[in-house]
Amino acid sequence: MMLARVADSLYWIGRYIERAEHFCRLSEIMLSSVVDQTDSARQAALIVLRAMGEDDVDPEAALRYPVGAVRDIALDREEPGSVLSSLAAARENARQVRDQITTETWERLNMLYLRITSPQAEMAFLQNPTGFLQEVIADLHLFKGAADATMSHGEGWRFLLLGVYLERAQLIARLLDVCFGDAAGGYVLNEHFAQLSVLRMACALEPYLRVYGAEIEQRHMITFMLFDPDYPRSIRFCSARIEEHLNALASSIAPLDGPKPDRLAGRLAARVEFADYDEIAEHGASVYLANVVAECSRIHEAVYETFVAYPLEERLPA
Repeated sequence: MMLARVADSLYWIGRYIERAEHFCRLSEIMLSSVVDQTDSARQAALIVLRAMGEDDVDPEAALRYPVGAVRDIALDREEPGSVLSSLAAARENARQVRDQITTETWERLNMLYLRITSPQAEMAFLQNPTGFLQEVIADLHLFKGAADATMSHGEGWRFLLLGVYLERAQLIARLLDVCFGDAAGGYVLNEHFAQLSVLRMACALEPYLRVYGAEIEQRHMITFMLFDPDYPRSIRFCSARIEEHLNALASSIAPLDGPKPDRLAGRLAARVEFADYDEIAEHGASVYLANVVAECSRIHEAVYETFVAYPLEERLPA
């Protein structure tokens, strides 16, 4: 059984890395969207702000000067949710468990952190903000690839990926709610450009087109991003991976009283696997997505109670 502090650090590395990548992608799409002075482009930019939880940002000011708004999202050291803050937190967690990750994994994350915190980072961003964000996303992909290719696929690797998939499920659920649920504020996402932008926000455009062709409809978008078993950012794919990793981790420890994270994960995976679009349409997307987010939160709490913050006497041998 892995030390609690090690499991905690690896879990949060996964969450912070996924958050940083998601926010980078949303920011890059916001910048490319506002180039077109159309209502659908404006709506795509507003979706980005809402999906990031930037409720206190003046949307009109952000749309007039999108580079400034994105600069704060990417490089603001004082903002806990910025890309820089997420990478700094991931790197600090990695530093604390340096002996548990490979040299290739550490070097990839450390080089990215040093580049994004260097004195030249802001100038590089202002000169080519889209290119800067795309390079960060590419480096994060390299980090994930290094972790998968060089780390032993044991407990540490599973905690890292557990963090990735829990974070991803909640971020995609938030994006879907902003597009199709109550958070959309009554707006119907039927403009072609805005639909394309949303698919790009979830890294789903090409996988979607391979399944449904050029026909982009709300029903297909929701079905794909929620229920597709092969698309790696769908809620169904994420929930299946969460269940897989927790089943493997739970098999190595003695059961405790209280919620079992593997059982909670199994319930979420089954709920998503056996749902369909008609259920969403009947009850509303927000209700369904709120349940997904709540289940993910319960899994997070159960993970902490089982693997991190458990009473010491319950793990000591009799």
